[in-house]
Amino acid sequence: MPTCCWPGKQGKAVEPDQARICSLENEHLGSLPHRLTSGLASCCLKRSANLMSRRTKKELPLKIALMLGIIVLGAHTMAIAAADTLAPDGLDAAERGVAVGPSAKGANVLRAQVLLGRAHFSSGEIDGAYGNNLRQAIAGFQKARQLSPTGVIDAATWAALESDRAPILSTYTITAADAIGPFATIPPKMADKAKLSALGYANVAEALGEKFHTSPVLLKLLNPGKDLSRTGEQITAPNLEAAGALPKAATIVVARADGTLTLLDASGQAVGQFPATTGSAHDPLPIGNWKVQDIVKNPVYRYNPKLFWDAKASDAKARIAGGPNNPVGVVWIGLSKAHYGIHGTPEPSTIGKTQSHGCIRLTNWDASAVAQAVGPGTPVILQN
Repeated sequence: MPTCCWPGKQGKAVEPDQARICSLENEHLGSLPHRLTSGLASCCLKRSANLMSRRTKKELPLKIALMLGIIVLGAHTMAIAAADTLAPDGLDAAERGVAVGPSAKGANVLRAQVLLGRAHFSSGEIDGAYGNNLRQAIAGFQKARQLSPTGVIDAATWAALESDRAPILSTYTITAADAIGPFATIPPKMADKAKLSALGYANVAEALGEKFHTSPVLLKLLNPGKDLSRTGEQITAPNLEAAGALPKAATIVVARADGTLTLLDASGQAVGQFPATTGSAHDPLPIGNWKVQDIVKNPVYRYNPKLFWDAKASDAKARIAGGPNNPVGVVWIGLSKAHYGIHGTPEPSTIGKTQSHGCIRLTNWDASAVAQAVGPGTPVILQN
């Protein structure tokens, strides 16, 4: 059972991912969320003051209603435009051939992330923006296909990826189970987490994001005007069902420098690769050869502050119920080195961007995929 790993203090080192999300929003929505809360609000206040000095109070509500209507209409129109620019299945041949590399965003990046994920070379959370996790996924796929591992999708890499001809996006109908939950706010303190009977999803957007391996922000951009919490609502989401089965792995290799976990078959060929958080300067990855000891799904987490250098003196031991927001996520793959393992996380957007207490942390969906491909006794190589 997991005892030691904990994915850092909540809210720490999230800025890089937040910046990428904001950048994506800004490109497609013209910084609309910021404008609505600052520029447009300021404009409305100034206009209202001017109207008050020149118009009667009887006229003012109509003017305000008109301005608010324009703002809402503009937001809706721009959101639809954003969804249109994130339509990878509508790209023509020339657009599909555009290289994907540093600073790239939009439909082709989304297309690349979905195709790589279906080929089992995961970039983690699908967010429509090029970053280090995507670069590593591209390089890993290229190496496995005997292509130059540049981390940039060129014509040859597109050709290899496009052997998968299934649509990139598909339509999904929200079920009653999706909409109902149950959902609950997850407290940050271990003592408060211990009071919950389960560590489920906080909201429907988080649950659907995990179902489709997608940032909740991107999922909302793909579905302007849609109510993700309404049973029967049809939404657009990455088409993950087209993925083939992940082959059984003979060996697990974790590379600290690359921030990746790779599955090898008996011949040493990579059959899957996943972004990973792999320790820290204070709690480094335990380099060496180990084995899978056990696999526990939906694990209970036992917090022991004595195992953490950054625990507070007032912290006490705690038993945390299972669930996707459990500190070690939905699966624990224990290693032959005591207290160390491969596991999921409640914060998929932080994978590869934060530090751990020595364990190997993956997104919940990637950890689940790895758990299906390995078993007790599988060799695990942890290397720099």
